[in-house]
Amino acid sequence: MAIKLTKNEQKVQKDNLKQFERYLPTLQLKKQQLQTVIMKENAELEQMEIDRTNMIGDLDDWIAVFAENTIFSEDRKLDQLVQPDSVIAATENIAGVSVPLFKELTFKDIAYDVDDYPLWVDTALVKLRGIARLDALVATKRKRVEALEKELRSTSQRVNLFEKVKIPEAKENIRIIGVYLGDQQTAAVVRGKISKKKLTGAET
Repeated sequence: MAIKLTKNEQKVQKDNLKQFERYLPTLQLKKQQLQTVIMKENAELEQMEIDRTNMIGDLDDWIAVFAENTIFSEDRKLDQLVQPDSVIAATENIAGVSVPLFKELTFKDIAYDVDDYPLWVDTALVKLRGIARLDALVATKRKRVEALEKELRSTSQRVNLFEKVKIPEAKENIRIIGVYLGDQQTAAVVRGKISKKKLTGAET
């Protein structure tokens, strides 16, 4: 983009440069904060997925008794007794990003007659609710990471824009205008001397 080779434009470019250089450290700090938080969130997510795998693995002991589930009528299947209702979540601000915060997973209140099921069903339902809750927690955590990673990409782009484009561009514009104004000043001095010399010559 062409720039005006004037003192006013030089001042504009210098003001822009000051603004860019003042804003850049804030962006760099935000980028570092986001990177740190994302690493922490991903580590927690990885642990949650390990916990989920372990919880499902713990059900191996119940595989034999779960086989009894096939003898239940359709309206008495175990999955009919564990039905998630809603995820209770709030929002929190992390490095300027609004992200979901998991609170709890509620389940539909389904009554059942204990006489219709073997003794192991109560324990199995607790385990299934635990897995469902962890699934909801993992899903919320993934949304947090996605939101933070999106903001990190945006912040990184801004940092690159300031570091590699805006600041060098402003410095180069200031240099070009400075050279031009210096040349103009030198030319004015030379013209003044020439005019003075002509006037002095004319007087003699």
